Amino acid sequence: MGPGEKTPMTETSAAVLIQAWWRGTLVRRALLHAALSAWIIQIWWRNILETRKEKRRRVALEIYVRETWAAVTLQSWVRMQQIRQRYCRLLKAVRIIQVYWRRHICRTRGFIYGEYAVKGNQLNIQLEISQGSQACKVQQCLALPIKE
Repeated sequence: MGPGEKTPMTETSAAVLIQAWWRGTLVRRALLHAALSAWIIQIWWRNILETRKEKRRRVALEIYVRETWAAVTLQSWVRMQQIRQRYCRLLKAVRIIQVYWRRHICRTRGFIYGEYAVKGNQLNIQLEISQGSQACKVQQCLALPIKE
């Protein structure tokens, strides 16, 4: 036989070729099945990880919102108490002035003239108290803790 000639195939060698081809097909099918199964498991695991990550993110956001809400509530309560204290002090001062004025007006027949203006977060008070020939002027500027 020459270099370009093929040897004739026997029945045994044909059976061996067919069996090899069939085993190769089975192996490729098994490998494809294993690869698809691994791919499905990987997709499932990525979804689980993403769900866990989203849950952690949501819990962190809820904690942040709760802490922020608590801080804002506490700050507003403290500001309210500060403004209330200042208001109570001013109210007490006004009542003291009124008591003295009521006592004094009966005796001296003087008068009191006053103006106030709220500009921004400041209260400007101007009082003029006249008693006969005497006059007293009071001007004061008070800062109010108003949130802008």
